[in-house]
Amino acid sequence: MEKDGKIEYVKQATKTSLDSYVTMLIMENKVVTKKILEKDGIVVPEGKDYFNIDEAKSDYIKYKAGVVIKPKSTNFGLGITIFKDKFSKEDYEKALEIAFKEDSSIIIEKFVKGKEYRIFVIDDEVVGILHRVPANVKGDGRKTIKELADEKNLDPLRGVGYKTPLEKIKLGDSEKLFLKGQGLTIEYIPKKDEVIYLRENSNISTGGDSLDYTDDILETYKKIAIKASKAVGAKICGVDMMIKDIKNSNSEGNYAIIELNFNPAIHIHCYPYRGKNRNLGEKILKALGYIK
Repeated sequence: MEKDGKIEYVKQATKTSLDSYVTMLIMENKVVTKKILEKDGIVVPEGKDYFNIDEAKSDYIKYKAGVVIKPKSTNFGLGITIFKDKFSKEDYEKALEIAFKEDSSIIIEKFVKGKEYRIFVIDDEVVGILHRVPANVKGDGRKTIKELADEKNLDPLRGVGYKTPLEKIKLGDSEKLFLKGQGLTIEYIPKKDEVIYLRENSNISTGGDSLDYTDDILETYKKIAIKASKAVGAKICGVDMMIKDIKNSNSEGNYAIIELNFNPAIHIHCYPYRGKNRNLGEKILKALGYIK
């Protein structure tokens, strides 16, 4: 972009000169991010990082229930497995393999209860909030999970490669492992109106649905999101926050930040599955000084 002799290079909508390369590297590394947030008194899940799969496998007995296994430096929900309850050694090792496929190091951390919200911060202001519902299908009593997913993927809002507001639902290893934890396979036929979740993590990029909550989240949590962005020096930041009760103004024990994103998608806030268009492209141009 160029205006009045000023040239601005923008990559993937949200990578701009507003943020430094160091800031991006901090947010890219989930372990570093957590340490910085903890230092600023912001709640994050307890966890441990691993650099080889054998060490992680040997620690199976340490984890009884309620853990998240994820790559250390990936976005878009890639390689993440969540066990809300107890899990077998076989499933645990399969989850490790899925995570290590995406990165050379991983994190295993305590599962945080609540609903997940993506809070979009630009220049110390919350400009959009989405509740992201994990990939799911709703039964009609006749079709299998696979058939229902194929049918849901026909929605023109769903595509591949982040070119549409929603991504197509996948039925890969992560989804099959999550279904196995429920005693199901992709050939199961859900009862009429029965909702089957295919993943625990709710990224739009893994087939989730986006619901706008910008006007429904209390200022308490918006301020925490802004504080988190400031902690890593970010001007444009996607804050992923778990909140148990959005009506509770007392944040103690009610939230945790599970991730910060240096390249947050804007289209999901502009074209949510349900809710208002928050015009984030325009807000980024304002932050860059190209429009008033």
